[in-house]
Amino acid sequence: MSDPLIMQAIARLVPQGARVLDLGCGDGALLDHLQKTKACTGYGVELDDANVQACVQRGVNVIQLNLDEGLNMFTDQSFDMVLQIDTLQHLRNAETMLRETVRVGRMGVVAFPNFAHWRNRLSVLQGRMPVTKRLPYQWYDTPNIRVGTFADFGDLARKNQLRVVDAFGLQNGHEVRQSPNLMAGTAVYQLQRS
Repeated sequence: MSDPLIMQAIARLVPQGARVLDLGCGDGALLDHLQKTKACTGYGVELDDANVQACVQRGVNVIQLNLDEGLNMFTDQSFDMVLQIDTLQHLRNAETMLRETVRVGRMGVVAFPNFAHWRNRLSVLQGRMPVTKRLPYQWYDTPNIRVGTFADFGDLARKNQLRVVDAFGLQNGHEVRQSPNLMAGTAVYQLQRS
């Protein structure tokens, strides 16, 4: 996770000593932070070879796995928290992985760039795809295979009969609870099975 403000905001949602599964963990920075500051244990799941090596160097337990293949290796409720931070927009099976997140974890936290943020809307109105800190790629070289909004994700959670425990936006490291679909660059949802 490259943004330390988002990492700190997500860490606040994770209980002390939790068993955590971090899906699409990147270089393991978030899980490393949780291990050091909250005595958490668990695993990261990552596909990229360089990121897997970075996790190992940090001392983060990592499983090299393509998330598009699912989480069949984990039983129901194997973890206290399953994190899917900046992962959803890269997955072909986003809806399936959302259900898997709350199957293998007692609680799931999903965070992703909110395409409906006012700056993104302004870019589109000016005829351009947005390029921002949260969406730093040009349209032709983005690793994101989908874009979503805070409001869209709420609909998806309801469609899949997931209980939204908490939902808010993040902007410059600050929680946005009023009009997060418009005012937040990052959408954050805390979920459980219904």
